Amino acid sequence: MSKMIFSDPRLATLNGFEVELDAAAQRGDIILHRPPLNVIEMAQRDQLRLAFEALDEDDRVRVIVLRAVGEHFSSGGDIKGFMAASPEHVSKLAWNIAAPARCAKPVIAANRGYCFGVGFEISLACDFRLVSETCLYALPEQKLGQIPGSGGSARLQKIVGITRAKDIVMRSRRVTARQAYDWGIATELVADDSLEAATDALVKELIGFSPLAQRTAKKLLNDTEDASLAVAIELEGHCYSRLRSSEDFREGVAAFHEKRAPKFRGV
Repeated sequence: MSKMIFSDPRLATLNGFEVELDAAAQRGDIILHRPPLNVIEMAQRDQLRLAFEALDEDDRVRVIVLRAVGEHFSSGGDIKGFMAASPEHVSKLAWNIAAPARCAKPVIAANRGYCFGVGFEISLACDFRLVSETCLYALPEQKLGQIPGSGGSARLQKIVGITRAKDIVMRSRRVTARQAYDWGIATELVADDSLEAATDALVKELIGFSPLAQRTAKKLLNDTEDASLAVAIELEGHCYSRLRSSEDFREGVAAFHEKRAPKFRGV
């Protein structure tokens, strides 16, 4: 595979992470790279948002992967940076960290080791969370006299319910990889030395589907998360109707009858 450093004028100088593009695999990777704990600095959050937006706009990329160098995904944010940041800057934290959820394309988080604070929050904003057996999730802000400020408690409650969310947030409790999988936080639990292979396999699986249908499914599920069942079904019907006239749907039906792999073009 021919990987290249992603080039975008908005990302001329990166703070604590790298961006790679593998056009052959139709994959873009955002790689946290500030070992050993990959602490995420305040200015880095703005750049991470820009990186997600740039990869989402790039036609060579079908799937975005968020991963990290070393044995820990991220121990969280730079604590001193919170005290130095203005209230206006702090108010934008959740918007920046929600960038993976706003991407039209599927986003995978590959988590191992410590995945605390903002590291956990940005992973929760991704569509898929693959965890190695070493992964520990936590929102430790209560120990600092604070609460999660980048969507962590809100997203977590949607996934695990209010009882478990209170247990994790209000006690700064660490959640093991097994618990995360059992509670529906993690999509898949794998051995530590299998995390990269599992990520590669999921990327390959996702690019086999229609990009148009993938984008539609992601937006529909995100938009109807808080909707009533009746509204969700109504919106699903409209999305289904639109895809009914797509070339990808016609190709999918033809490939099914002809017993061959479909060749989707995203139109």
